[in-house]
Formats: sequence, C-alpha cells, structure tokens
Amino acid sequence: MGWKELLGIEKKTSTVTKETEVNKLSTNQQAIANFLADRNSKDSQDKIRRVLIELVEQTKALTQQDIAKWRQAWQRAISVEWPSRIDLYAIYRDVEMDNHLTGVIGQIKNEVLQKVFDVIDKDSSDSLPEQKKQLEDAQWFIDFCGYIVDHVFNGYELVQFGDVVEINGVRKFDCVETVTREHVIPEYHVFVKNMNDSYKNGIDYTLPPYSNWCIGIGKPKDLGLFNKVARHAISKKNIEGFWDKFAQIFGMPIRIGKTNSSNPKDRNEIAEMLQKMGAAAWGMFPDGTDIEIKETTRGDAWMVYDKRIERANSEMSKAIVNQTMTTDNGSSKSQGEVHLEIQNNVIEYFARLIRIVVNDKLVPFMQLHGFQGWENARFVFDDTVEYTVDEQVKIEEMIMKHFEIDPEYLIKKYGIPVKGVKVAPKNSSNFFD
Repeated sequence: MGWKELLGIEKKTSTVTKETEVNKLSTNQQAIANFLADRNSKDSQDKIRRVLIELVEQTKALTQQDIAKWRQAWQRAISVEWPSRIDLYAIYRDVEMDNHLTGVIGQIKNEVLQKVFDVIDKDSSDSLPEQKKQLEDAQWFIDFCGYIVDHVFNGYELVQFGDVVEINGVRKFDCVETVTREHVIPEYHVFVKNMNDSYKNGIDYTLPPYSNWCIGIGKPKDLGLFNKVARHAISKKNIEGFWDKFAQIFGMPIRIGKTNSSNPKDRNEIAEMLQKMGAAAWGMFPDGTDIEIKETTRGDAWMVYDKRIERANSEMSKAIVNQTMTTDNGSSKSQGEVHLEIQNNVIEYFARLIRIVVNDKLVPFMQLHGFQGWENARFVFDDTVEYTVDEQVKIEEMIMKHFEIDPEYLIKKYGIPVKGVKVAPKNSSNFFD
C-alpha cells in the first residue's frame, strides 16, 4: 500500500501531476507522507534504530542503600544544572525487590490489565471489531499498557517501538520496550549514549526521526511513587538484616566450657568439641571440665523488629493503594467494604490513565505507522456492572413482573430453548413461583 492510500487520498486521473497532489496535502498529511516514504528506506530505518539500541549499557550496581544515600540521590535527581536519576534508580532497584510492594503493585496490574476493553466509533459509539482485533491478545499492546502503569511508580518512561509487521492480516509492532531509564533525561527531553553524559550532549527524542519511534509517558519531572516509599523500603530491609544478626547472637543458647587444665592442648580440644556440638550435642572432655548451656532471656525482639516491618508495610500500602486493609489483615466487614471501595477507585484511576494515554498518544502513533481505520476510533473500557446470581434474579423478576420480555433474551443468555411464556397459576403473583 502506498503513502497516498494510507493518507486516504483518492486516486487522481493521469492528467493531474504528482506535484499537484502533494500541494493539496495538509501540513500534517505532508509530514506523515514524508515519514512513510522515508521509512521504506532500510538504511534510514536501521540508522534510527541503532541510535536507540546501541546505548552504552553498564552493569547496575547492587550496593547497600540507606536513608542518607536516598536523600543524596533525590537531591541529584532534582538538580537544575545537571539532573541525573542514576543513583535514584539504583535505590529503586532495591525498592522494587520488596515482596510487600511486589504484591500490592501486582494486585493493581492484574486488576487493570485484565479489564475488558473495546474500540468504538467516536460518533456512533458502535464497536469497531477490526480495530479491536489489532489490540486483542497483542503482546506489544499489553506491554505498552504495563509501562503506563509502571510510570506511576518509576516516574517518566520513554517507550520505544519496534518494526511494524503484519501477521495473518493483522498489523502489529514486533516489540515494545522502554529505553533504559538511566540514559533518559526527561527534564530536557533528551537521551544520552553514556548514562553519565550531560544533557547538553543528548539527542532530542521529541523531534523527527526519533519521535516517530518513541512515546514519552508521564510528566518530565515526576520521580514516581517509589521515591515516596523508598525510605520505608530501605528501613525495612535494614531492620530485617538487624533481626538476622539478633537471631545469630541471642537466638541460640550459648555453650560455655570451664576447665581447670592449663594445658594448651586440652584447651584447644575443648574449644574444638564445643564448636562441633550441634544437633547431636555430646563431647568427651578432660577431667575438671564443666559445660554450661546459657539460654537467652531476650523475648521482645518481635516488638522491636516485627512491629517496625509491619509499620513499613502499612505506610507503603497507604502510598500505593491509599489504604491497608485489602493488602493486610482487616478487622471488620464494614471497614473492609470501605477500604475495598478505595482500592476500586485506585484501579479506576489506573484504567482511566491507560485510556487517556492510548487515545491521546498511541492512536495517533498507530495512524502514523499505517494502521487503518483509527481516524475516528476511540479506546474504552467496558464498565458494564456485573451482578451476582441473586441480584440478577431479583432484577429479572422485577422486569418480568411489569414488562413483556422477548424470549430471545433468555435463549441467548441461558441457552435454554424457550418456546413461549407460560401462564402463571392464579394463586401465584411471582413469575418464578
């Protein structure tokens, strides 16, 4: 398919020159035409792709983090003269390893990414099955939606799209991935080849040809929710380490050996046997040796350590899902219902965020790459309310009591071959009696 067909330009007669056709294009159409024509050049495409792929990757440092390092990293990230998030992202790598956070964020992603969606016509609200088919069960699309969710926690994301391919008649991107965050300086909308380079040496990804392959998600100065939960995640990790040391020192009884022997050989033998006393606690000692087992009397470790870990978890839950009861143990049904409603509001926020980004950025991007039928399309989530069986029966009972229902409704819904309406007994006022 040529660039004219992709732009929806009708075929002209042979008397109309190509120059005349191009002059009739709008500025936006001309830009798309130039891009599509240039995209056909493999050398040009490979050159663009190499710049984004061949960033100088460096092994990420897994160093022990503390509150002081977090504050320094935060300060460096908001620097006006030389903003850098390298140190902050190193802390984020520690933060995202927290199992509690993994569970809370996973709960959100599972809920949002499993929501039923549709693609409809903006004017008629009719479903567009061909356009929906391009997004259904498409790995690139689910990855893109996942990056939209991730940017709320990690901050600004720069998403890079792969080549456009067509499989079984369905047009798709062969891959979607994020540009390594350490190489992106969103405050100046540039990426750098070496992560320690100044933004002045960066390449502007909002200008062609790079803007034809990248989409930025989020606000340039947004550092994400991980920055707010970092101090709790770091403290929790260190507390767990301290608890392990406490267990090593006070968790096991101490073996004390006493001897009257002054012979160094006897002392060394006693020390070696004490060291080897494990599950089978026995030993052969010289005369005059006393063995004492000293039990620990410390029993408040759980109050010192476990309570701090519990508080860290609850604080992180509040920051992510605005409540704690759906991620921790609740106390009452009424409170649980309130907290569940709060969580549902959070899920709806993420769903709305995906819908806005897809319609505002992804749909025009797909049109740019030749996806057909998206000129008047709109991505939406199916917000149809789902009822329980009891609720559904009550609703249908109420409707059938006052209105005549087409038997086709029951046939389609329940798969029952309804022949007609059965006359209810005179002594019964209920359809289901």
